[in-house]
This record gives sequence, structure tokens and C-alpha cells, in this order.
Amino acid sequence: MSAPHTDVENVEAANTAFYEAMERGDFEELSSLWLTPGDLGVDETYHDPADTGVISCVHPGWPALTGRGEVLRSYALIMANTDYIQFFLTDVHVSVTGDTAVVTCTENILSGGPAPAEGAELGPLLGQLVVATNVFRRTPLGWKIWSHHASPVLAETGEDDDGEEGDDGNGGSGGNPDDETLA
Repeated sequence: MSAPHTDVENVEAANTAFYEAMERGDFEELSSLWLTPGDLGVDETYHDPADTGVISCVHPGWPALTGRGEVLRSYALIMANTDYIQFFLTDVHVSVTGDTAVVTCTENILSGGPAPAEGAELGPLLGQLVVATNVFRRTPLGWKIWSHHASPVLAETGEDDDGEEGDDGNGGSGGNPDDETLA
């Protein structure tokens, strides 16, 4: 077993490779970063891959996806429909216990869709803030993604219930977000 600081560095590198593959639209690289039953020493001829080390993914606003087929299809769909995407990761925290690692982070995403007219470079760039949890599993070939879960961060409007600007001194409106009704 490697030293704890080396494990953290290796998990950080695997996490970075995941986001860089997305930015480049490199589906083959992205696919190689996800856990397979073979990575766990399971012979898929005799075992249902769904029973061992099944991977999962939740994209913001999507239902939970399980199994390599569903998860990788989702990334192929995203890559096919996104002309430009860049991730600026903040609040990255890595925790390693044995052969499992958890990375939590904030994905500050800048993306652009198709150009509105032929000859234009890109469609409008959009920013999005997403919090993510990536779970990794140690394999003989390095750390592989076991699960990715991302949820959007709701933007604050900066208005009280009366429609007036409000601030509780902590950058919020002072109310409990669970007490407010979503429209």
C-alpha cells in the first residue's frame, strides 16, 4: 500500500484527468477512467457485471444512471451536444480510506452550445455552479471512478419575500432555504 499523501495525490490526478477528458471531448480517455468489473478481478464471463462494482452517475437534473452502458452513453450524449466546456474546480477535498477515495468539489462550469448561425464561432457561453462528489476505487491500473454525483447550486436572488434587497451579513437573505417554496 502506498503512503497516504501519495494516495491523495494520485486520486487528485485521477479526478483532474476526468475533467480534462470532458473538456477535450475525449470519450476514449473518459471511458478508460471508469471502473470495470475486470478492474476488480471479476471475470465477466461468469459474473454479471451489474453485481460487482457497478458504476453510477447523477448529472444535474437527470435521474440516477447505473452500469457502464448507461453512464458512458450519457457522456457520449453530453459530448455530442456541447461544443465547449471548461471546468474550474474549487473547494476540492480528497479523503482516502483503504481502496476507496471520495472527492468533493465545486464545478464552476463554463459551456457553450452550437453556434446560432453558420460561420459563427460558438453559441453564447453559459456559467453554471455545480457541487460534485466523485468516488474512486483503487485498481491495479490506478484509481478509477466508481460513482459521480453532481447537483446544481441554486442561485440566490438577493431579494426578501417583500421584493426588497436583503442581506444577513453572510451573503444570504437570512432565511432558511428549506423554508422557502420553490416555484
